[in-house]
Amino acid sequence: MPSKQLMSFWAFLDLCLLAAGVISVVFSELFRMPNLEINFTLNNGFLLAGLILGIVLLFTFAVSIGAIVQKNHVTIGLVLLNWFLVLDALVILIVGTIIWFYSTQQRANYLKVFQAASPATRIALQDKYQCCGWFTPNDTVQIGGSFCANTTFANSLVNPNDTGAGRCVGPVTKFTDYTLNNIFSSIYGFMAIVILLFLATMCVIKRRQEEERFKKIDAKRGGRGFV
Repeated sequence: MPSKQLMSFWAFLDLCLLAAGVISVVFSELFRMPNLEINFTLNNGFLLAGLILGIVLLFTFAVSIGAIVQKNHVTIGLVLLNWFLVLDALVILIVGTIIWFYSTQQRANYLKVFQAASPATRIALQDKYQCCGWFTPNDTVQIGGSFCANTTFANSLVNPNDTGAGRCVGPVTKFTDYTLNNIFSSIYGFMAIVILLFLATMCVIKRRQEEERFKKIDAKRGGRGFV
């Protein structure tokens, strides 16, 4: 059998993989709950991608359990596990990069989200961030609520020297930027777990193969060992 230190390290990484899968699934579902800022920031596509990522990681964990409990000379399960880890890495790279790329164009991307949002959502955002509309000048001001109560007040916020003054683009994208950065950073962090588990599994495979080879050599020598 591989050393206890190696197997302990492998088990730790495998539990980290389980934790990553659980986190992806739980937060993908948790972020579907009613929350003005989160619901505005994360669309169904992002949440579905996170759910798929979590399911893939959890399935790989299930494969790892089946692979590691096989007899010492059976390494096909561990080889299969590493192929699943390669798939995990690809999914992590794709999902993380999609969210990262979206985060690089937030002002334009969330303008579309703001325009497509219901009047009630736009009013709620304007009241929360004490702003009127997305850009200035613009046609995205939603009159209503406690802050942007009328057009006269909304127009009074226009500052020719500061096109962002009194507009929602700044404060809203500050929140979306923080949220997206944390999400894709966490997803890319899962890559470290996958890579380390891949390498640890390679070590376990190599160690098992070496032990089986020595057993066969020992058997040919009549069980007398190498002394």
